[in-house]
Amino acid sequence: MIERIHTSDVEPDADEVAIAGHVHEIRDLGGLVFLIVRDREGLIQIVFKEEREPELFEAVQDVGAEDVVRVVGEPLESDQAPGGVEIAPTEYEVIDEADSPLPLEISKDIEVDLSTRLDNRALDLRKPETLAVFTLRSELITAMEEWFEDEGYVDIKTPLISKGGAEGGAELFPILYYNQDAFLSQSPQLYKQMLMASGYEAVYETGTAFRAEDFATSRHVSEIAMFDVELAYIDDEDDVMDVQEESLRYALSEVAENAERELDLLDVDLDVPEEDFPRITFDEALDILETEYGHFPDDPTDLDTKGEKLLGEHFEEQGHPAFFVVGYPDEKFYYMQDVPDDEIASRKFDLIYKGQELSSGGQREHDVERMVEVMEEEGVETANFEFYIEALSYGTPPHGGYGLGIDRLVQKVADLDNIKEAIMFPRDPNRLEP
Repeated sequence: MIERIHTSDVEPDADEVAIAGHVHEIRDLGGLVFLIVRDREGLIQIVFKEEREPELFEAVQDVGAEDVVRVVGEPLESDQAPGGVEIAPTEYEVIDEADSPLPLEISKDIEVDLSTRLDNRALDLRKPETLAVFTLRSELITAMEEWFEDEGYVDIKTPLISKGGAEGGAELFPILYYNQDAFLSQSPQLYKQMLMASGYEAVYETGTAFRAEDFATSRHVSEIAMFDVELAYIDDEDDVMDVQEESLRYALSEVAENAERELDLLDVDLDVPEEDFPRITFDEALDILETEYGHFPDDPTDLDTKGEKLLGEHFEEQGHPAFFVVGYPDEKFYYMQDVPDDEIASRKFDLIYKGQELSSGGQREHDVERMVEVMEEEGVETANFEFYIEALSYGTPPHGGYGLGIDRLVQKVADLDNIKEAIMFPRDPNRLEP
């Protein structure tokens, strides 16, 4: 490994240090050259003085933006330098030169359309603000996984190739699997439930799902990152919402504590909700939209994008960035339950965070006979789900779970305009590279 430390570890008035990174900015003031070098941890200023180190001063005259350099020198305190420290160099070398001109400006805040940024993603990922997004992403995932590990959940990995889908055929990506048809996974839903029947009791998965939707929105992509959870021996869907609420609050608080620099770079004031997330029925949600905003979703069985945004505004005004909507009508077969003396149409809930649906979940149907009846009523080909039906036929405890969209969570936490900004290499109907 090249001998070096990260810029964030450089302390003023310490012994000689070595750093390496990309040249972020160059300022030539005649007898002085200020070089701002960037690595994944931040920026540091290198000051070349002609009278102090003439050979190094001469060598730095040819440096270009985004060149990869290594510098050895004495760290000094400086109020004007990034991080309050600069380096007086004793050694300097260019490890690799960057092509010029650059197709994307890194050091200056110049407005560039998202398509250009994604086309030049290798450069865009070098921007401190872009890097901050993916540091936040990593912090969020790590914190959620940490919470579930501490609670005794088992980390699982389900197949990305399946014979059928849990969500619906129209959204499936077909592939040729040897000599038979198969599909890219829409969701680990059925496998999570099989594990509940197998006695695992509590599982989570950080995985990938695929949706073959023809869309052109700021909140959809074809390949999505998901955080899936399933737990058994629940009383009802409230137990599942409790888990989601506690784990999300923990993840947000960890980010607020451990990623202050990234939040500052993105100019985000992260609000960690301390109070309980409100829980309203689907009918109550429709009533709020009608009474307060005069809005009626086109589909009477679901909330639309505008409806979610308006409800988000309604609850944020009351100090609640996150809330649950429960009891959607006409849900998929694994949500539908005939609960005596219960008017809620299904055990399904959505978590809406900052005006956008973040996850769907709820209590599942564990009575196989009842579930098969619903499948037949809904026109679902039970032959395509024999492995699932059989697995739940040998005694299955009441269970439930949810799937949370990691990309949407990052988008909202980082306050990004488009979900594709939250994904390193996004896939949509028009983008298959880089």
